[in-house]
Amino acid sequence: MSALQQALADYLRLRRSLGHEMAEAAYFLPGFVAYLDSQNTQTVTIRAALAWAQQADDDGRMTTIGSRRMTAARGFARYLAGIDPATEVPPLGLMPRWQRWRPPFIYSPCDIENVMSRARDSLRPALRAATYETLIGLLAVSGLRIGEALKLDRGDIDWAEGILLIRESKFGKSRLVPLHPSTMQALRCYDEVRDDLQPQPIDPSFFVSGSRKRLIYAVVSETFRNLIAEAGIGAGAPWPPRLHDLRHTFAVRTLLGWYRTEEDVQAKIPTLSTYLGHREPSSTYWYLSAAPELLALAATRQETAHREARS
Repeated sequence: MSALQQALADYLRLRRSLGHEMAEAAYFLPGFVAYLDSQNTQTVTIRAALAWAQQADDDGRMTTIGSRRMTAARGFARYLAGIDPATEVPPLGLMPRWQRWRPPFIYSPCDIENVMSRARDSLRPALRAATYETLIGLLAVSGLRIGEALKLDRGDIDWAEGILLIRESKFGKSRLVPLHPSTMQALRCYDEVRDDLQPQPIDPSFFVSGSRKRLIYAVVSETFRNLIAEAGIGAGAPWPPRLHDLRHTFAVRTLLGWYRTEEDVQAKIPTLSTYLGHREPSSTYWYLSAAPELLALAATRQETAHREARS
């Protein structure tokens, strides 16, 4: 068995242990590894992945199979990149296809501080600045969907217990979201500023606009994009950062923290799934493959477990 064949076996075993079926990857990737071995290529390169994906199928025709091959190769490459820095991860767009998924942009703590500072210093009037600074901060530390945050009413905040009531979210389910005391303090400060600057809002929403109404997603999204651009965040990223990527960042950072402190991630994922409002834990497992660093940590954890089981 070659080193790449062993890496493929480890990759499939890891992903399956995380709840992924991997049927298509298991179908395509042995052929990819055989191709790499035949070319004496020690790891995935963009040139090799593209050449393999562009091979005609058994009927001599190129169909959508090329983009499916590339998707499988890209996933394997993301895994290998966490182990072998020489690995080249094929970028999106090499093979024509309808793009259903794009990798999330993971904000650094500095990125989040910068965009909040930009909101505070550049937006006018003062209520708008306070609203966006607080809203962005809440999304970053809670992982709420933007729709959930905009739907918050004043009565949905339990100040004594430090809990948000998220009413009838994405799947028609409500949930309680506990927050850190520092986050509650930030919300309290905004609550006071809002009441001072806009004492008679039309809507009962917690976050209000200059028109005294609930914020509108389209306006919030455009404002956030402008703030990101002005702050120069993600300027060199293959995909521009999105508002929803704050939620992805929260999930990825939470999982990274658990791995780094050697927590039992498998046991904790259902709790994170409930906190995020996922319908089932398998949706949360997706984040383990959303960032190469996470996948590398998961692979290392599994390799250690297998080594200890054999000893």
